[in-house]
Amino acid sequence: MSEHIVTGQRAPEVRLQDQDGQERSLAELLGPRGLVVYFYPKAFTPGCTTEACDFRDHHETFAARGYGVVGISADEPATLRDFAAEHELPFTLLSDPGAATAKAWGAWGEREIQGVRSEGPLRSTVVLDADGVVESAEHRVEVPSHVTSLLDLVAPGEGR
Repeated sequence: MSEHIVTGQRAPEVRLQDQDGQERSLAELLGPRGLVVYFYPKAFTPGCTTEACDFRDHHETFAARGYGVVGISADEPATLRDFAAEHELPFTLLSDPGAATAKAWGAWGEREIQGVRSEGPLRSTVVLDADGVVESAEHRVEVPSHVTSLLDLVAPGEGR
């Protein structure tokens, strides 16, 4: 099980390979106002594909509001590259083999899938400010309408 990070806390440092096999840090992915970091269980699964495409479809709006977007899963970089290409994802995907980052960020824990309890990845989203401090941390998020609710969080009243 993992500890959940909370609002006001400095986000743990992350250095992971991206979909192109290049080591990246979150600091280099921050937008002028911050970064949306979303953890998803597995590329090419229905829920994760829907979520990624929703972030893709709203990517320009996040960017216009000064936020970068990055997705993190345990998938290998080659899988992430294929996933990004197939769905034309304009943001970085990071590979977290062994889920060390997911665990450090609270995106790992007990879950139930089709009546079976296990420990594994939890769909989670953390919004960082420009200094890498947590503005919002949500765990066990639901895919439908999650991205649009994030837009309200990062720039309330600006519309979509």
